[in-house]
Amino acid sequence: MENNAKEMVRIAYDALDEKLGCDIEILKIDEISVVADYMVIASGDNQNQITAMTDLAEEKLAQAGYINKRIEGNKNSTWILMDYGDVIIHVFSKEDRLFYDLERIWRDGKKVDRAELD
Repeated sequence: MENNAKEMVRIAYDALDEKLGCDIEILKIDEISVVADYMVIASGDNQNQITAMTDLAEEKLAQAGYINKRIEGNKNSTWILMDYGDVIIHVFSKEDRLFYDLERIWRDGKKVDRAELD
Protein backbone atom coordinates (compact mmCIF):
# COMPACT_ATOMS: atom_id res chain seq x y z
CA MET A 1 0.00 0.00 0.00
CA GLU A 2 2.71 2.45 1.03
CA ASN A 3 4.53 2.26 -2.32
CA ASN A 4 1.29 2.85 -4.21
CA ALA A 5 0.57 5.88 -2.03
CA LYS A 6 4.06 7.25 -2.65
CA GLU A 7 3.65 6.71 -6.39
CA MET A 8 0.29 8.50 -6.35
CA VAL A 9 1.82 11.43 -4.47
CA ARG A 10 4.72 11.64 -6.95
CA ILE A 11 2.35 11.59 -9.93
CA ALA A 12 -0.01 14.16 -8.39
CA TYR A 13 2.82 16.47 -7.29
CA ASP A 14 4.48 16.36 -10.70
CA ALA A 15 1.19 17.05 -12.50
CA LEU A 16 0.38 20.00 -10.23
CA ASP A 17 3.93 21.29 -10.67
CA GLU A 18 3.73 20.92 -14.44
CA LYS A 19 0.73 23.26 -14.43
CA LEU A 20 2.71 25.71 -12.27
CA GLY A 21 0.85 25.02 -9.04
CA CYS A 22 1.99 27.26 -6.19
CA ASP A 23 3.33 26.17 -2.80
CA ILE A 24 2.78 22.45 -3.33
CA GLU A 25 3.03 20.68 0.02
CA ILE A 26 3.01 17.01 0.90
CA LEU A 27 1.87 15.98 4.37
CA LYS A 28 2.29 12.41 5.63
CA ILE A 29 -0.70 11.90 7.92
CA ASP A 30 -0.85 8.11 8.29
CA GLU A 31 0.17 8.24 11.96
CA ILE A 32 -2.48 10.79 12.94
CA SER A 33 -5.43 9.91 10.70
CA VAL A 34 -7.33 6.97 9.32
CA VAL A 35 -8.56 9.16 6.45
CA ALA A 36 -5.46 8.80 4.26
CA ASP A 37 -1.70 8.28 4.29
CA TYR A 38 -0.81 11.49 2.45
CA MET A 39 -2.32 14.85 1.70
CA VAL A 40 -1.13 16.98 -1.20
CA ILE A 41 -2.04 20.67 -1.00
CA ALA A 42 -1.51 23.22 -3.77
CA SER A 43 -2.73 26.63 -4.89
CA GLY A 44 -3.60 28.07 -8.25
CA ASP A 45 -3.75 31.70 -9.35
CA ASN A 46 -7.21 31.47 -10.93
CA GLN A 47 -10.03 29.04 -11.74
CA ASN A 48 -8.60 28.14 -15.14
CA GLN A 49 -5.29 27.16 -13.59
CA ILE A 50 -7.00 25.23 -10.77
CA THR A 51 -9.00 23.31 -13.37
CA ALA A 52 -5.91 22.63 -15.47
CA MET A 53 -4.04 21.39 -12.39
CA THR A 54 -6.78 19.00 -11.28
CA ASP A 55 -7.49 17.79 -14.81
CA LEU A 56 -3.83 16.90 -15.41
CA ALA A 57 -3.47 15.23 -12.00
CA GLU A 58 -6.59 13.14 -12.65
CA GLU A 59 -5.39 12.24 -16.17
CA LYS A 60 -1.87 11.22 -15.06
CA LEU A 61 -3.17 9.22 -12.11
CA ALA A 62 -5.69 7.44 -14.35
CA GLN A 63 -2.92 6.60 -16.85
CA ALA A 64 -1.05 4.95 -13.95
CA GLY A 65 -4.18 2.96 -13.03
CA TYR A 66 -5.40 5.07 -10.11
CA ILE A 67 -9.04 6.05 -10.21
CA ASN A 68 -10.43 8.60 -7.77
CA LYS A 69 -13.05 7.59 -5.27
CA ARG A 70 -14.65 11.00 -5.54
CA ILE A 71 -14.01 14.59 -6.51
CA GLU A 72 -15.66 17.45 -4.68
CA GLY A 73 -15.84 20.79 -6.42
CA ASN A 74 -16.21 21.68 -10.08
CA LYS A 75 -14.80 24.04 -12.71
CA ASN A 76 -16.27 27.04 -10.85
CA SER A 77 -14.91 26.00 -7.45
CA THR A 78 -12.07 27.68 -5.64
CA TRP A 79 -11.33 24.47 -3.69
CA ILE A 80 -11.27 21.05 -5.31
CA LEU A 81 -10.77 17.88 -3.28
CA MET A 82 -9.67 14.72 -5.06
CA ASP A 83 -9.96 11.55 -2.99
CA TYR A 84 -7.75 8.65 -4.05
CA GLY A 85 -8.14 6.67 -0.84
CA ASP A 86 -4.59 6.67 0.54
CA VAL A 87 -3.95 10.09 -0.99
CA ILE A 88 -6.13 13.19 -0.83
CA ILE A 89 -5.35 16.13 -3.10
CA HIS A 90 -6.55 19.64 -2.30
CA VAL A 91 -6.24 22.41 -4.89
CA PHE A 92 -7.25 25.87 -3.72
CA SER A 93 -7.34 29.45 -4.82
CA LYS A 94 -4.70 31.30 -2.82
CA GLU A 95 -7.40 33.09 -0.82
CA ASP A 96 -9.24 29.88 0.11
CA ARG A 97 -6.00 28.17 1.03
CA LEU A 98 -5.19 30.94 3.49
CA PHE A 99 -8.73 30.90 4.85
CA TYR A 100 -9.02 27.13 5.40
CA ASP A 101 -5.33 26.76 6.41
CA LEU A 102 -5.16 22.97 6.18
CA GLU A 103 -1.47 23.06 7.02
CA ARG A 104 -2.38 24.40 10.46
CA ILE A 105 -5.21 21.93 10.97
CA TRP A 106 -2.92 19.03 9.98
CA ARG A 107 0.22 20.47 11.60
CA ASP A 108 0.87 17.17 13.37
CA GLY A 109 1.43 15.58 9.98
CA LYS A 110 4.99 15.23 8.72
CA LYS A 111 5.99 17.53 5.86
CA VAL A 112 7.58 15.48 3.10
CA ASP A 113 9.85 16.81 0.40
CA ARG A 114 9.11 15.59 -3.15
CA ALA A 115 12.67 14.22 -3.44
CA GLU A 116 12.07 11.90 -0.47
CA LEU A 117 9.51 9.94 -2.52
CA ASP A 118 11.89 8.82 -5.30
